[in-house]
Amino acid sequence: MNALSASLPISSQISHPFSVNGSPKTIFTSLRLPSTSSAAAVSLSLEEEIPPNALRRKLDSSSRCGFSLGVDLGFSRTGLAISKGFVIRPLKVLELRGQKLEIRLLEIAQNQEVDEFIIGLPVSIDGRETPQSNKVRSVAGRLAVRAAERGWRVYLQDEHGTSTEALDRMIDMGFSKSARQGRIDAYAAMMVLERYFSQSGGGVELVFPKQSDLQNKLRRCTAGNI
Repeated sequence: MNALSASLPISSQISHPFSVNGSPKTIFTSLRLPSTSSAAAVSLSLEEEIPPNALRRKLDSSSRCGFSLGVDLGFSRTGLAISKGFVIRPLKVLELRGQKLEIRLLEIAQNQEVDEFIIGLPVSIDGRETPQSNKVRSVAGRLAVRAAERGWRVYLQDEHGTSTEALDRMIDMGFSKSARQGRIDAYAAMMVLERYFSQSGGGVELVFPKQSDLQNKLRRCTAGNI
């Protein structure tokens, strides 16, 4: 056990496997990562072997982390933002869906040297999940399998209020109404990333493939970057 692993907390909540139309989804599961304020670890659970970059950087600034891609999924438009070092910026907006979107996300991650996706999870004002949450989980689950094949990780981050924050930010920056309409999804993705880093990755959900070979690959890739 290395120094970083020994400092991670043990308490975590393992959520139920995702389902689609009432049928269990067997290719991935979701694991909620603990808050950084939890007690110190004595033994490690599965998700604590694969901490998000935000937590790894907080615990050890010399960690060789890759970059993080923020994703704001929509019905027809998906906003992207990128975090490189201490700089978080909007990247682009994609008008793709389904497999084409997932393939494009992987291509962008490759080009930008990304090793984790931070996907905004829609929830209501009282923290409850919505029908849109299930759709986002389905996309995140499929992407997690493809990403794990490359040694990359997928996390879900509560995105409640980020669209309003993005609009306020763009108004403050002087964007015209037409300019805001074309880029607000990317700025919403930036708000997701800002929230993720401000919380040091505490409370995000790791979307974890069920296949043992992909789990082991994620462990090896994470250990190689610590």
